[in-house]
Amino acid sequence: MTASKRRLIGLRRMAEKQYTDALVQAGLNLIGQALSIYDSDLKLAACNARFAEMFDLPADLTKPGADFEATIRHLAQRGEYGDIDDFDAFVAVRVKQASAFQPHYMERTRANGRTISVEGAPLPQGGWVTVYTDITEVKSQEQLLRTRSELLSEEVLARSEELAATNRKLAATVSALEEAQRELTEMEARTRLTTEMMPAHIAHVDSSGCYTFSNRRLSNVMPGRPSKIVGLHISDALGEDAYARVLPHLQMALAGNPSTFEFTDALSSRRIRVAFTPDESENGVYILSMDVTEETQARAALQQTRRREMAAQLTSGLAHDFSNLLTIILGMQSKLARMRLPAEADPLITATLQAARRGGDLLNRIADITAHRAWRPEPIDVSVFLTDLHTLAAPSLPDGIKIDISTDITERALLDPGQLQDSLLNLILNARDACGSDGIIQLRATEVRDTWIDFTLDDTGKGFSKDALKHALDPFFTTKGDGGSGLGLSMVYDMAKLAGGQLQVGNTATGARVTLRLPLRHAVRHLSNELVLLVEDSSDLRMTIRDMLTSLGHSVIEATSVDEALALARGVPDIAFVLSDISLEGSALGTELVPSLSPKPVYLMTSLPVTDPRHQDAASKTAVLPKPFTKSDLAAFLGHEADPS
Repeated sequence: MTASKRRLIGLRRMAEKQYTDALVQAGLNLIGQALSIYDSDLKLAACNARFAEMFDLPADLTKPGADFEATIRHLAQRGEYGDIDDFDAFVAVRVKQASAFQPHYMERTRANGRTISVEGAPLPQGGWVTVYTDITEVKSQEQLLRTRSELLSEEVLARSEELAATNRKLAATVSALEEAQRELTEMEARTRLTTEMMPAHIAHVDSSGCYTFSNRRLSNVMPGRPSKIVGLHISDALGEDAYARVLPHLQMALAGNPSTFEFTDALSSRRIRVAFTPDESENGVYILSMDVTEETQARAALQQTRRREMAAQLTSGLAHDFSNLLTIILGMQSKLARMRLPAEADPLITATLQAARRGGDLLNRIADITAHRAWRPEPIDVSVFLTDLHTLAAPSLPDGIKIDISTDITERALLDPGQLQDSLLNLILNARDACGSDGIIQLRATEVRDTWIDFTLDDTGKGFSKDALKHALDPFFTTKGDGGSGLGLSMVYDMAKLAGGQLQVGNTATGARVTLRLPLRHAVRHLSNELVLLVEDSSDLRMTIRDMLTSLGHSVIEATSVDEALALARGVPDIAFVLSDISLEGSALGTELVPSLSPKPVYLMTSLPVTDPRHQDAASKTAVLPKPFTKSDLAAFLGHEADPS
């Protein structure tokens, strides 16, 4: 469906809705009773003309959106509720009662002497409807009937008693129904509260694609979208690009076939998992949407790690045998070089030696790729990191090539400085080779929608050829002939995948562009007066680290196990962050504190080697401080402004 056709459909629906609203309003105005409907935010949703007439309300208090509190204050000041000493307190009580609305029926005599009945009932989507009936005449007749009851015959009295008994039974039935309605309303409120607390978007659309229910979490799962979407068409709520991606699956679900799929939202750069479940009773669809960006990043990193392990297993045996062969060749050629051979043999011997040594260098590069590496993020200042990178890279460039490195990122980020530095230097040197003797290299670091950090390198070289764009990330592919191994970009790609990121290559109008995209994890810069929960099972270490923290200005409370730490965290809400060892007292590891105390920052420390699976698991969840460390190391890790003495 084209955008113009959808707009026409939207305009038609809008016109139909306006016509329907006009019919509904006309019908409400014909009712002899006063009626008002307020939503869950205590704003007027609708009322009839009789409501304005009965209470003599000004026009601004009878328009949709009028504030309930302003209406109560106006009526109180007009004397509707009699003499009031404290208007603010009176209005506050009425607003509080309305916020916790309960179904009710009451009768009261107004200041003008008229008697009205007030009957209110909650609405399924929140808010309530109230009906006001003028019962002054009915009350007068009841009074007249009571004053003349002695004149009535015994038969009339008997029938009156019978009617009264019936009314009492009816009243009891009504009370039971009201109680059942109240329980259903409370159940619905609990259900709605549960759905609102879910870290996912839960919704329902009808057969036309319009939302009939939503837990208002769409904007959390897909930033940039509205929260209140009931009544909107799914295309209006999601936008054209996202709607085009989900439409085939939505049509499948409307046809009765459930569907679960993932897509990358272009607006927010988030990875979204969606489950469509057919609603056969109403020919609609239930929707469950979740942000799985971090899960996808971790999955990509795990897949890359497994690939590398498989590659290491495949190549280790071959490399060993090949290395032995090269050793034999080098030994034979060295022996030949010492023999008295014809002069024309010298170039052949030299070429053979060079080829063998090049094969040895290639083996070392293969070992670098297949050797165990892990992404070990730590808090770094991106601006300072790039300044240091400029200092390292500039001397390796010819005088005719200028390099410009910049960023507008001010917050620290969790990145692996060693692997990132190697990768960016690799890209800069590739750009240098592409530019030749003169040109410009630009490296920019930018945040992308609070989800990614992009390191984008542009050069003014000749750019990637069509063939290079297809195979640039393939191992051993090179455009440098014998001067390149073809493993540079492959190693950068490998690093990106280990981190759960991406590597993209392309061309601009002036040359080549390579973008290294990594997951963005902000590293909090802690102040020196915060409360720290220190979790360490060794008393000597705990005392030493506590002294470091207190000398940095922090207050410290201590625990020795995960259970004790969780109990303290629940009882002390002012904890700013947690510093925990991985190995603790009991069977639980410190890594379990990271998801349990989220979103509170949890940092881990360990003396385990980086090859230990527990260390690797911790590094994939949060920043890890290796032991042993000094006070200066701890201060830098926590982001203190100045390195302490």
